[in-house]
Amino acid sequence: MIPAKQIEKIFYLASETSRQNLYFLLRNIPIDVVTTTYEIIDVAQKQFHLKVLDYIYITLSDHIYEAYKRYQNGTYQETMVPDFHIQYPAEYAVANQALQIIAANLGVAFPPSEVKNLALHFINASGEDDNEQAFDKNNEASLSQLVQRVLKRHRITRSQTNGNYYDRFMIHLQYLIDRLQRVNTDAVAIVPEVANELELNYPRSYQIASEIFDEIKDQLYRNMSEDERLYFIIHIQRLINEAPAHDQKQGKKS
Repeated sequence: MIPAKQIEKIFYLASETSRQNLYFLLRNIPIDVVTTTYEIIDVAQKQFHLKVLDYIYITLSDHIYEAYKRYQNGTYQETMVPDFHIQYPAEYAVANQALQIIAANLGVAFPPSEVKNLALHFINASGEDDNEQAFDKNNEASLSQLVQRVLKRHRITRSQTNGNYYDRFMIHLQYLIDRLQRVNTDAVAIVPEVANELELNYPRSYQIASEIFDEIKDQLYRNMSEDERLYFIIHIQRLINEAPAHDQKQGKKS
């Protein structure tokens, strides 16, 4: 387990938004999950020299805790995330070690497919923090409103059953602006085969995600990467999976 004096490093995050979100999550996340997250990120940075944005402490700890709870109560399901180990070997190597760390610290043996979920967090958070860079609050509000408008059009709103995943999606949007303001020449585009597979297997999520993606490009950020469409699909599919059966039937008619 990580020494207590090192835990304080988690709380020194670059942006006020990151700090606020972490404090919000820590009210519901046990400290052993947080320290496990820190240990995983420490391995990523020191052994694999990955550079990640500080919000990964938030998103990864939240993910691990939610997966842990589902595993414990028997509702855990293997991931729908495509495999990108060829494009992102270092991130997948970190994720493989993360499974071992989680098993040792939390006593949970996730299936090997969980590696894809963990790796995606490092892929998504790739970059270096700039302490002087601030969120554009106007754009953040516009982006959130745009996404919620599209979701509502498809009868997806925040509820008791999907609240955790809905909030995760909103956090993802807060950091999307930050990512869009950075130039990442090493980004790997989503291959057409993966996009086709997602469209075939998750047609409703793909449709909604594409509407969100296209509207953001048209109205806010013309140079948004195709990778973001993948993240939208994953978030929306989780929302759909958590929706009440009645809402899912209504959604299929829209």
